[in-house]
Amino acid sequence: MLDIQFIIENVELVRRNTQERYALADVDKTVSLYLQMKQKRRAAEEAQHRANQIAGQFKNAGDETREQLRLEMTSLKQHLAVFKEELAVLEKAYLEEMLRIPNLAASDVPQGKDEASNLPIKHVGTPRQFDFQKLDHVELGRRLDILDFVAAAKVAGAKFYYLKNEAVLLELGLIRYALDLAMKYGFTPVTTPELARDEIISASGFSPRGPESQIYSLTEGALSLIGTSEITIGGYMANTVIAEENLPIRISGVSHCFRTEAGSSGRESKGLYRVHQFSKVEIYQFVRPDQSAAAHEELLSIEEEFYQALKLPYRVLLMCKGDLGTPAYKKYDIEAWMPFIGESGGYGEVTSASNCTDFQARRLKTRFKNKTTGKTEFVHTLNGTVVAVTRTMLAILENNQQADGSVLIPEILQPYTGLQVIRPKVRRF
Repeated sequence: MLDIQFIIENVELVRRNTQERYALADVDKTVSLYLQMKQKRRAAEEAQHRANQIAGQFKNAGDETREQLRLEMTSLKQHLAVFKEELAVLEKAYLEEMLRIPNLAASDVPQGKDEASNLPIKHVGTPRQFDFQKLDHVELGRRLDILDFVAAAKVAGAKFYYLKNEAVLLELGLIRYALDLAMKYGFTPVTTPELARDEIISASGFSPRGPESQIYSLTEGALSLIGTSEITIGGYMANTVIAEENLPIRISGVSHCFRTEAGSSGRESKGLYRVHQFSKVEIYQFVRPDQSAAAHEELLSIEEEFYQALKLPYRVLLMCKGDLGTPAYKKYDIEAWMPFIGESGGYGEVTSASNCTDFQARRLKTRFKNKTTGKTEFVHTLNGTVVAVTRTMLAILENNQQADGSVLIPEILQPYTGLQVIRPKVRRF
């Protein structure tokens, strides 16, 4: 979250940023609630101070004075009880409003409401032209006997899937190559919990509950399934003061991710593109504030190295203000070429890389001791996806298909999978 004093001192800036990001937040209401809360706390503190005075005077007071003090203490206790109830209501309302206010956006982030205004800044590779009747990944998966959406729908419902045969090896190969790449750049590999407390999810900038949530919440207790290991990696360092010499901290997280994908529809929802569960390798950094811009570019370069090694055509987008997401100050997406998006093929998101500055760290209370100033300051946090397996598998299958119905495995993945090609086979079950 933003610092409330910063908001108060820069109301017009924060209000304009909120409007330009199309956030459902009320900056003026947030400030008003904070000032009411501050005033109520001051009144409660004054009442408590007077109650402490009375307690000190009571022992040596005469009978008449004692009675007056007793009456005043009774009144003060009633007032304190009311103040406590009113403060609880104000604090809850204030926190709800405060969590809706998005991070500030970088000066070079383009204006715009949604993905139509995202700015392509780089293209790598040329989309393939097929000289045979190409198939989408769903039909390829059926013929190769590596994907089963029908059985998954019977077991769990729509937007679930079974990976079979070579697809299992391909998933594991993608994960291991992504980890090897991350470790090459000094990221510590971790597997994370796939549940998190709602307070950690909220602190990370996601809504764990409510109509706009994309997260599966448990019916009992304040726990939810994670939509990304960004949540659990960020939570790892919650309520921590990091030694400056240990920065940057680089973590690569392997997890399953769970998303409701509420409201999603259209051609891009077919097959593996939008699913309720998928495997992902995330890279995350805790850095000094003066390091975050460079760290952001590094995350993007690692992601590009991954997709260049797979030899998939892709483009890089600079996300517009309306498509940043609440925590991000600046965000890049990589979109891979997918032959069956749109009428004649198109680019589909496979990764993102976000600089969240101190927005998450302020909520998570993740700080470092600045040796130069002697002050304890908030770190900056950054996150990126090396691979979201399902969408990358989709792109590999559709781009690498051959006229005989087989699919070539990218050379970089062959040592990880033990495969060079996936061929059609007779389905046994």
